[in-house]
Amino acid sequence: MPSSRSWWGSKVRQFRAHLGARVTPAERAELATWLTGAELALFDAMHVADRRHGLDVVATLRARGATDRDLLVAGLLHDCGKGRTGVVPRVLWSLGEWLGAWVLVAPRALPPLRRALDRLRDHAAISADLLRAAGASARTVELVRWQDAPRDPVDGALLKLADEAN
Repeated sequence: MPSSRSWWGSKVRQFRAHLGARVTPAERAELATWLTGAELALFDAMHVADRRHGLDVVATLRARGATDRDLLVAGLLHDCGKGRTGVVPRVLWSLGEWLGAWVLVAPRALPPLRRALDRLRDHAAISADLLRAAGASARTVELVRWQDAPRDPVDGALLKLADEAN
């Protein structure tokens, strides 16, 4: 477990990145050259912070030499199951991870927050199912499904490292 200071510093950086996230028209247009229409629709349906994060994960993967399309699609869309979940549930989720599940008891009493927290908890499985429905490869689906506990010792581990770096 990271120190309290480093954890808070990391979360403040994530919070600022979430609020200031942008995707340029050029970045969006470039995606159309290598994604299918259904994959692009998943990207467009994501919260802008998750779209920015996905682009940053892909940039990290490419900087580490990745060229495999399945891995790059997984990196871009691994959080598509979060939908348009806003910043409040994400802050609560992070606090719950840090301090314990007790933090989420009261917020879960409110149906909108409960649904958002459930999406955050289950986003890897939801993302994998959305990718399968969009026609992504079985390999992409499995990389996304096991993003937190990679079963692929090379590309799964690389995806996890790139995700954590961004």
